[in-house]
Amino acid sequence: MSTLLRFSLALAVAAAAAFVCAPAGATPPPVAPHPIFTGSPVPGATASPGSGGFFSGIGRRSELFGDMFGFRTWLSRYGMTLNASETSEDLGNVSGGYRQGFIYDGLTQADLQLDTQRAFGFYGGTFNVSALQIHGKDVSAENLGTLQTASGIEADRATRLWELWYQQSLSRDHLFDVKIGQQSLDQEFMVNQNASLFVNTMFGWPMLPSANLPGGGPAYPLSALGARVRDQVTDGLLVLGGLFNGSPVANNAGDPQQQNPSGLSFPLNGGVLAIAELQYTYPTLNTIVYGDRPEPLARTIKLGFWYDSERFPDLAVAENGFPLVSPASNGVPRQHQGNYSMYATVDQLIYQSKSDPYRTVSVFGRAMGDPLGASNVIEVSVNGGLVLHEPIPHRRDDTLGIGWGYTHVSPGAMLADQYTAQYANAATPVRTGEAFVEASYQYMLYPWLQLQPDVQYVLNPGGGILNVNPPFRKVQNEAVIGLRTIIQL
Repeated sequence: MSTLLRFSLALAVAAAAAFVCAPAGATPPPVAPHPIFTGSPVPGATASPGSGGFFSGIGRRSELFGDMFGFRTWLSRYGMTLNASETSEDLGNVSGGYRQGFIYDGLTQADLQLDTQRAFGFYGGTFNVSALQIHGKDVSAENLGTLQTASGIEADRATRLWELWYQQSLSRDHLFDVKIGQQSLDQEFMVNQNASLFVNTMFGWPMLPSANLPGGGPAYPLSALGARVRDQVTDGLLVLGGLFNGSPVANNAGDPQQQNPSGLSFPLNGGVLAIAELQYTYPTLNTIVYGDRPEPLARTIKLGFWYDSERFPDLAVAENGFPLVSPASNGVPRQHQGNYSMYATVDQLIYQSKSDPYRTVSVFGRAMGDPLGASNVIEVSVNGGLVLHEPIPHRRDDTLGIGWGYTHVSPGAMLADQYTAQYANAATPVRTGEAFVEASYQYMLYPWLQLQPDVQYVLNPGGGILNVNPPFRKVQNEAVIGLRTIIQL
């Protein structure tokens, strides 16, 4: 990464930090009065804890703590909004895996945003800081040994900074903006809108970059310094592009989350991770609808590409040309310069009830490939599914989904397994592919509380890894069941 880029990113982060840490006694310039910023009643506002007691209106408000006894209203006077949530899971495998059993894990997430227009009268700016408190244990690591981990919130226990960025609109119509700072790419890139229902990790950040990028890439629970631009070229065409540090951690050896357990390290010593994505949406607000024809069903198609300029070690071959596990090897992996991948996603609405527009059926899919097999664990990653909104009449906030995922191990990883078996003179399995299916139902008990029973079935866990427990055979197929709860705080 060039010295100029490093300096620019560091300066932007420092400026953003100074911006949010202004003296507590500072009073923002007056802004146009609005009920939400004056504390006046707002039509349709949800009930909140106050003089009426904590439980007054608890079944109707959108957050458990409502206005937090006036704290959210106080923040809004300074142009700030606070969102927080608690996600808890109890997942376990009733068959297969290293062992059977249920394991709890949880995530508390808080996000604070400041709108510069509302706070200071400065047009088009948004400052964002978010933090994570991760607790419990990971069922995938403890029981399953899967490549495609069972839960998207699995991570090392920690209290850590997640994102810290400033976004500035560069046009009066908000069609072009720039974001600079510590960012997590899974918030904007490579994602399917309809996949957000599911519990399995692979419906968020894909398997391929999770395994192939240094540190798993800048995605939950990690992030990386960089700059992102976004341009709404036409009504239906959006372009995203970004440059980020090549790794979310300064040292790619060992567990990346332990290399930066607090999230307060901002490394710039890596290469460059460049990413670009083209998004096409149809129909748009300006799409012509003819009276004698049904309205077109919505779709979004995304095409993307990323390149990481870091150096990547060979999985099977040493610097001196011998297999890494050979006694003749010098033990130093052969190095490869750079890594890249292409991907595509699609979200398609296939049915909308004429009598109830909230009742819809959508399908989605995503495919990603990486041709550089010598230094990458994963060669192909694909997933897809079907999502039904309002599966039960008049339950508009409920969602039912069935999804699947498949990943295939790269030739380099398979060759490494073959060498290991050959030189150990043992029947060590050679990994191939892993697949899973998931069924999930999200039930809204209250506007602030969702209950989500979930079932997953994994075929050939880990691509066909050996169980180190008796009877020392390949890990058997796994049935995973559990319950996720989401509380908006």
